[in-house]
Amino acid sequence: MGATKVKASTKAQKEPVRLRERELTNGSKSLYLDIYRDGKREYEYLKLYLIKATTPIEKEQNRQTLGTAQAIKAKRQIEIQNGEYGFASSFKTDTPFLAYFRKLCEERKASTGNYGNWHSCLKHLEHYANEKTTFKQIGPDFIDGFKDYLNNTAKDLHKYRLNNISDNEATKPLSQNSKVSYFNKLRACINQAFDDRILPINPLRGIDGFKQDETERVYLTLDEVKKLAKTDCKYPVLKRAFLFSCLTGIRKSDIEKMIWGEIQTFGDFTRVVFKQKKTGGQEYLDINKQAEEYLGERDIDNSRVFSGFRYNSQVLIELKRWCLKAGITKDVTFHSGRHTFAVMMLDLGAELYTVSKLLGHKEIKTTQIYAKVLDKKKQEAICLIPDIT
Repeated sequence: MGATKVKASTKAQKEPVRLRERELTNGSKSLYLDIYRDGKREYEYLKLYLIKATTPIEKEQNRQTLGTAQAIKAKRQIEIQNGEYGFASSFKTDTPFLAYFRKLCEERKASTGNYGNWHSCLKHLEHYANEKTTFKQIGPDFIDGFKDYLNNTAKDLHKYRLNNISDNEATKPLSQNSKVSYFNKLRACINQAFDDRILPINPLRGIDGFKQDETERVYLTLDEVKKLAKTDCKYPVLKRAFLFSCLTGIRKSDIEKMIWGEIQTFGDFTRVVFKQKKTGGQEYLDINKQAEEYLGERDIDNSRVFSGFRYNSQVLIELKRWCLKAGITKDVTFHSGRHTFAVMMLDLGAELYTVSKLLGHKEIKTTQIYAKVLDKKKQEAICLIPDIT
């Protein structure tokens, strides 16, 4: 009897793939495989979940889910037996994690406008990890730990240092959108490492990121834009650039770098042909006569259209002064010009899909936020309420 137990125990110890459960905060259980092979342990999250079953239907659902997980487990065991699983020797899990992240960070320095967020994430990862951390250690526990760090420990230290404020004064926690951004940079790094065959299994499977906070989009009404057009500004190039953004939706980063070679004639229209600094997307944007007037007098192809325009804190202050001078008390930033264009287009009856293309959005759900700001159906509905007096 005792010998039988020992034999069964030995067999269980040698089993290379085990199906395990991970308790989630909502009470359900995430199923994953614990794979032990050649002295190394790996985890494969299956994106299969057991729910708290109280009804026969829910219990049957759990039974089928468990059956699917068992089938995947059996497949992995066969792959290992046939020498088809893992190919561990071909993966470079000894690659230093921070050095790899820095390489990705530098690659984005010249090509996109997203370098600042990558660099900020790097500073937090340098706090969280160390130079000895390799991709062998990048698993679900590492990722969950970084989420916890962003939630409870991380501060905007790098931003405070840029403004000559000491670390002791930097007590403000990260905003929700900063957490979203930094976690997404880690996600992009891990996905790239998986594609580069550094990681044999993607540890992100089954792990959720942070949810984006909805922020107020400050925009100007058509009447307010007209007021600004009639009001003098200390910096004429700022006035030209901001009103051009209101009429085209082009971001400040693309207006700053815009050259005359990007301003072309397309039939009866003037067309701006440019690559978005933020996304790298190639854009072909026709503009109307009013927007064309704010371009100014044409120069040689490689010269800047808005020569001398460089957005900084001083220009932001002058933008707010200009707005106050025009009787506008909203918290306006230069990006409000892009918001203004989006809301104005929808208000004038342009289709959501068309506005999405004009703004250069890759996904229409990004544009739908503006439709939420300007919900005419809601306005029409409340006007249906009869006079109660």
